[in-house]
Amino acid sequence: MLVFVLLLTPVFDASAETRLTGSGSSYVGPAMNDWQNGANSRGIPVNYSSYSSPAGVNQYGDRTVDFGATEAEVTSLQAAGGGGFSAQNRGYQYVPDVAGAVAVMYNVTDAGGSTVDYLHLDRQTIGRIFSRDITRWSDPAITATNGGKPLPDQPITLLGRTGQSGTTALFYDFIAKSAPAAYNAFVQRNAANGMGNLPDGVRPIQLPTQGPDATWYRLFSDSEQIATAISSKSVPFSIGYDEFAYALRYKAPTAWVQNGAGQYTKPYAENIAAALKHAHLRPDLSQDLDEVYTSATEPGAYPISAYSYVMIPCTNGRDTCRGGYGDQGKTDSVTAFLEYVACDGQVNMSRIGYSPLPPNLAQEMMNASARLTGNPAKQLNAGNCTNPTFQGNLGAGASSPQDPFVTAGIIDGPGKKSAAPSKSGTASAAPSATLGTSTMTAAADDLANGGSKNWREADPAAYDRGGLGGFGGWAVLVLFAVIVTPLAVRGVIRYIKGSS
Repeated sequence: MLVFVLLLTPVFDASAETRLTGSGSSYVGPAMNDWQNGANSRGIPVNYSSYSSPAGVNQYGDRTVDFGATEAEVTSLQAAGGGGFSAQNRGYQYVPDVAGAVAVMYNVTDAGGSTVDYLHLDRQTIGRIFSRDITRWSDPAITATNGGKPLPDQPITLLGRTGQSGTTALFYDFIAKSAPAAYNAFVQRNAANGMGNLPDGVRPIQLPTQGPDATWYRLFSDSEQIATAISSKSVPFSIGYDEFAYALRYKAPTAWVQNGAGQYTKPYAENIAAALKHAHLRPDLSQDLDEVYTSATEPGAYPISAYSYVMIPCTNGRDTCRGGYGDQGKTDSVTAFLEYVACDGQVNMSRIGYSPLPPNLAQEMMNASARLTGNPAKQLNAGNCTNPTFQGNLGAGASSPQDPFVTAGIIDGPGKKSAAPSKSGTASAAPSATLGTSTMTAAADDLANGGSKNWREADPAAYDRGGLGGFGGWAVLVLFAVIVTPLAVRGVIRYIKGSS
């Protein structure tokens, strides 16, 4: 029996100690940092490097990392010249990991030199500013959304990301929907200035590096630098875009952004969740955010909201991904990490600038693991998952502050707040913080389902069970034990008899 135990022990140790490496999105960087620390403390070794979505997708495709993180889809990167072909060759599945939002951060002082901390902007004005159609802080469009009080007649300096960036693609997708005429003119005049000739419907993944518009851009290599530039006031009369988590971390002022209902909101968790009721999830779980940008009418909905994703292997199609790593240790570590992120990893998300995954998308993390392993997906519920949405809330830090213009009576209040999340843990529940009530209409039910009714009802994978490939790892161990144990025992007995 001693021989049998020694033979089996390395199987467990190898899988438990297999380190995971990932890279990509800076949008999800603060969340990944939180998850990395939590996973490592639980014996799941993970190392994540925050670069950009295109970098993560391509490093994943080149097999230099085990998983990528992105908001930009592979097909959109390919169309925009951002690569993605190696990822397509490797095979992948999108796994949503958290909801987030792009904040509009700024550094502006008024005529008396005092810091402006109340900036309100509608979507069209934001679109025109970042398309260089509005170039001065005294523009009437900005004055109109700020209680009629003009800001100084100073040129607007834009802050953004250098190189290719998923956050840039996400933000300029919003710009394209918010101010299409200004956006189209901006793209056309910068085709030769570093942005490239973009096909219709394809958003830029990088900003101009030369030409007249580039003069008014200050580009930074990562999200941390943008937030630092705003919070330190090192670039006067500037405005930039960045994931809200960085604004919270560096205490950078963020604008109140008008949503489809005419209400001005900030990107706190409850507002992100309300907006993503309008996200249309495709069969591969990638997102269409057009209605989030333009039609999110729930109270508080913040219109520049989006899910982030990890990319893990899928070798033979989305429903038959078993064996994508070709390494049982990697597979075990990835499945443990995904379960951690889906449950314990969501507890802190609202506090650091995100919104936790709703129950149905947390379950999709388990379904993704099941496709890798060929085993039934673990079914999450309030009893076995600490994700706060299973308890009907978004966790600490979810609530948005009161709009100062509402408090001062400059604009009307937002009205009734949206409901808390459902405790439903089914895979067909809504990808939002607010699941429907019994009085919801069929149309509202469709909307709450991400715009795709019954978008994911199928069980994970119906793997074949006939050959050894579908037999399962535990079955192989049992077979091994049945064959080896009697031989080992017989050998020990013979050894004892020979010694005596």
